[in-house]
Amino acid sequence: MWSGGNDANTKEREPLLPKAEYKMTDVSADRGKQRSAGSASASDDKKQDYGTHYDALYKGVDRRALMNTGADGLTSEESSYRLEKFGRNELVEKKVDKWKKLYLEFTRPMALMVWGAVMIETFEAIFESSSYWADVIVLIILQLVNVFVGWSEELKACNAVSALKKNLQLHATCKRDGKWKNILAAELVPGDRVLVAAGAAIPADVMLGSGKPIQVDQAALTGESLPKTMYPGDIAKMGSSCTRGELEAVVFATGSGTFFGRTASLINTVDEPGNFEKLLQQLTFVMTVSGLVVVIITFVYLLAKGQPVLSSLAFSVVLLVASIPIAMRVVCTTTMALGCRRLVDEKAIVTRLSAVEDIASMTVLCSDKTGTLTLNKMRLQKEMPLFCEGVSKQDVLVAAALATKWKEPPKDPLDTLVLTAIDLSPLDMYEQMEHLPFETSRKRTESTIKRKDGSIFRVTKGAPQVLLEMTYNNAEIKDMVEEKILSLAKRGVRCLAVACSNGKEEGWVLMGLMCFLDPPRPDSKLTIASALKLGITTKMITGDHVAIAVEMCGTLGMGRNVLGPERLPSVNPSDSVSEYLGRDYGSMIENCDGFAQVLPEHKFAIVEALRQKGHVVGMTGDGVNDAPALKRADVGVGVQGATDAARACSDVVLTEAGLSTIIRAIIISRQIVQRMKNYLIYRISVTVQLLLFFFVGALALSPARYHQEKEDSDESSWPHVFALPVSAVVIITILNDGTIISIAYDNVRACKEPEKWHIVKLAFVAICQGMVAMVSSILLLHCMLSSNNDGALLNKLGLGYLEYGQIQMAIFLKISLSNFLSVFSARTTGPFWDRTPGRLMTAAVVQALVVSTLLAVWWPFQDGMHPLSWGLVTMLWMYVIVWFFVQDAVKIVIYKYMDFFGHIPRVKYMDETELEPMFLSEAERSKRLKRKVKKQKEEQGHGGKMSHVVQQLRQNQSNHYPDYPVDEEAGHRQQWANGDGGTERQALL
Repeated sequence: MWSGGNDANTKEREPLLPKAEYKMTDVSADRGKQRSAGSASASDDKKQDYGTHYDALYKGVDRRALMNTGADGLTSEESSYRLEKFGRNELVEKKVDKWKKLYLEFTRPMALMVWGAVMIETFEAIFESSSYWADVIVLIILQLVNVFVGWSEELKACNAVSALKKNLQLHATCKRDGKWKNILAAELVPGDRVLVAAGAAIPADVMLGSGKPIQVDQAALTGESLPKTMYPGDIAKMGSSCTRGELEAVVFATGSGTFFGRTASLINTVDEPGNFEKLLQQLTFVMTVSGLVVVIITFVYLLAKGQPVLSSLAFSVVLLVASIPIAMRVVCTTTMALGCRRLVDEKAIVTRLSAVEDIASMTVLCSDKTGTLTLNKMRLQKEMPLFCEGVSKQDVLVAAALATKWKEPPKDPLDTLVLTAIDLSPLDMYEQMEHLPFETSRKRTESTIKRKDGSIFRVTKGAPQVLLEMTYNNAEIKDMVEEKILSLAKRGVRCLAVACSNGKEEGWVLMGLMCFLDPPRPDSKLTIASALKLGITTKMITGDHVAIAVEMCGTLGMGRNVLGPERLPSVNPSDSVSEYLGRDYGSMIENCDGFAQVLPEHKFAIVEALRQKGHVVGMTGDGVNDAPALKRADVGVGVQGATDAARACSDVVLTEAGLSTIIRAIIISRQIVQRMKNYLIYRISVTVQLLLFFFVGALALSPARYHQEKEDSDESSWPHVFALPVSAVVIITILNDGTIISIAYDNVRACKEPEKWHIVKLAFVAICQGMVAMVSSILLLHCMLSSNNDGALLNKLGLGYLEYGQIQMAIFLKISLSNFLSVFSARTTGPFWDRTPGRLMTAAVVQALVVSTLLAVWWPFQDGMHPLSWGLVTMLWMYVIVWFFVQDAVKIVIYKYMDFFGHIPRVKYMDETELEPMFLSEAERSKRLKRKVKKQKEEQGHGGKMSHVVQQLRQNQSNHYPDYPVDEEAGHRQQWANGDGGTERQALL
């Protein structure tokens, strides 16, 4: 057990760094000797974030003892002890207690307005009439409902985000018990030996070991746009990532003891609000201002008509509360949280919630080839062209393995290909003195090897065009090699060149080419075709030879127009980006199907040019070389197995291989956006109806004037201004909010084209729908106020004279019914019956309709409103339904008008029957398969029998089609795989 460095085995440990570099004094003087003459001076490097002198103690323990780790790393027992003593390598996340969140919900601006209305009603109850206590109770209920619903939904969203973070935990390559292991970065302890390699995030503060300098991107910590070169003895900080090179290091500090941990509160980690969030903010502002203007005018008019100040103020405040979208934040949070949870189920983790709308709006998807469109499983071919006399195929394979770290686990598919091609045990006769890992700019690996006799030689493997330029006899063999590479590329065969040199000063000799295939995924062609149906163009980006890219594009049905790097712009992400990229190169890039032999700066330029042409660009990637383009794209997609650097720049991280997951994510995102559009239309139309009705009703329709026309009437019995009691308006608001929240659970269909926000047009449709409902309410109010006249319409219908309290109740019921039925009209562009609503939303609307109807018959409050008879309630239902059809017809006419004149394109929705099963959710996929199986059994007379193929499939649990559940229909899939089935496949799909 470790005990402050007094371990008996301490003297046997081999220090990772020279002893001079372990001194807790100024180490920069030693590091300065390693720098070239053109490097920064050592004095500049003394300005360490830890100070010139490192602390001799780390959390009360001698740091020298902690850092003195042997060559085999820490033991499991020692690491467990240190983990218990120093804690996990995690930042202490500042969490707001859930009860404090509940308190904050009561102090939001909208909540404070409700509290103001409660105080006013309380004063009225105390000083005027005890009947106002009912209004106080109802207002408090409104407050509690809104607060608790908002609080619970926010907790759900926070839990969803926490679940996402767990899925994105970092891992580190650590040496323990003499073996390199991949462990959670949170389990690292001070003194652990770790491997820092290109593409990996720095898992903790680490002191770099001996070797060549590496480059570290510290933009997240310091804001520097360029990576910083770091030397042995430097401290690489947690939160940064390695962009070039590879070194071993010792963990210097973990968790809250790191530089990142001490300054986390100063780092800006707030996401910029998305387009929809900005739209909501703007709409809320406009609706609030409009509501304030109308309410102020209404309040002044009430006072001018002699209404009491307190009652006028209470009605105005409650009207304002009813018209402002209090539940807007709750609806958005609920919709986004539900959508993101569903995306996780579909193997797509969203790291930025506002990315959902960007996914829905995506028009171009730039896809990496290897591992995304292909299987990323290299298959070595027997063919192996040789270009050096006396060299055999076995020699080429051995040299390729020596150019790899053969004693460590493979880091990528190419390493796996090389290290599994031969028996590695004979390589123990060699000693790897130095190794240069693969880098995008160099496109090769290199090792310096020492034989048993002490002789030294070098080996390298990498891109053929790069190694060809390095050979001493380049001029003699160039044409022959290039011709061979081209002939192989036309067949889709990729090459890995292997070269050797007998000394550091001697030239390189090209030994031969290792040939391998990386076949396309079975679902790639179908996925690309499906993306095109969704209005998304897929462009392939690869570093492979142009001929290989052309062949792959043709195989996947993408077209064969592939550009090489010579015609592409090159943009350094650290420099200012030209605003003319889209103008100069946009059209050319738009017309291409793929790009080959590209570098990171080319990828960045492609994405930027497309964005400047007005496209919403998605970019997939998995390596550190993809990071700039991923960050620049509107939707950065880190594919399965992506490096830490790539995932850090991604908006969406896929946990399933291939592009089919992206298609499912696009469909789900478009459904989410569709729900939000429906919510906006509904919320605006309801606000228009409420505000304009009370505004027009208060100014134009005076109950006292109507009542004065009846003989022997008491003018004072009816007020000069029509208004509903506060309790009635509050109940409408409560039921409205419940209905609105249910929109997040509605059954919607995704659009066939990328989503676009036509907010002005949507607002126009919503205002027209609200105006229709308002006009119907005004007409009803006029008819009911005229009911005291003998020739009135209601008298002709046999309903007779209505009291003022009954009129108020009738208007309450009419507004409630119109509001709730408007949900069905707002969710479609055609007739409301075009699409079946979701069960939960239907249940919420039905509940609101039933509650409002029962309240109209049995009103429990003593506020002047009188219950209605069932006959009058039935008449009101019929009246509202007729006007609902009128409202829906007006909506259809408006959409057709805007479509005809080109103001807004006609929305085309996807039919889920057109989707391939692989793009459906698991539940829908299983449901469809079972339905089709049952139908085919009935048609073919199978009855309840199970075919032999299905029985065999269930016994073997075939993995040929993992996207399909193992059931009867999977048996038919296996028949199709064998070429059988005839028209069955067409019938199912």
